[in-house]
Amino acid sequence: MKRIQEVIVVEGRHDTARLKKWFDCDTIETGGTSLSDAVLAEIRIMQKEHGVIIFTDPDAPGNMIRQRINAAVPGCLNAYVQKEDARTSRKVGVEHADEAAVREALEHLITMDENRADTLGMQDMFALGLIGADNSTDRRRKAARKLRIGYGSAKTMRRRLNALGLSKEQLQEILDE
Repeated sequence: MKRIQEVIVVEGRHDTARLKKWFDCDTIETGGTSLSDAVLAEIRIMQKEHGVIIFTDPDAPGNMIRQRINAAVPGCLNAYVQKEDARTSRKVGVEHADEAAVREALEHLITMDENRADTLGMQDMFALGLIGADNSTDRRRKAARKLRIGYGSAKTMRRRLNALGLSKEQLQEILDE
């Protein structure tokens, strides 16, 4: 069983159980969107001592939790599982992802620098066909999958792309592949 040195932040106990099935790891559970100041303080301490991986669900509440932690605790690593890889007929979440999807997410960690200067504006998003085109949703999905940053709305994708520091040209190359 592979040991993960960083502490993994998840939303709940079912996510923890899923991860511990395949990895020797420690987790912090946020308790869903009710992310308390005490949990944030614990995450800050673990970030300093061991490093932190944020691994929340690929849905709106999970994105909200991830954004809040990244803003409060700079330098965290982020693991993204794709929504289509983490769903049942009625639910979506890390706890529903199979082992291959979880391993892939944990092998491709990204540090989101929310304070990095914006390199992509909404005009660039439009020019790249990520908004305003008939296939914009598909293009955002393609970029999200290739970059392993999780799918999001145009605004969410722009924020994540800027946090990665990608230029318009770099993103164009990814979309052209």
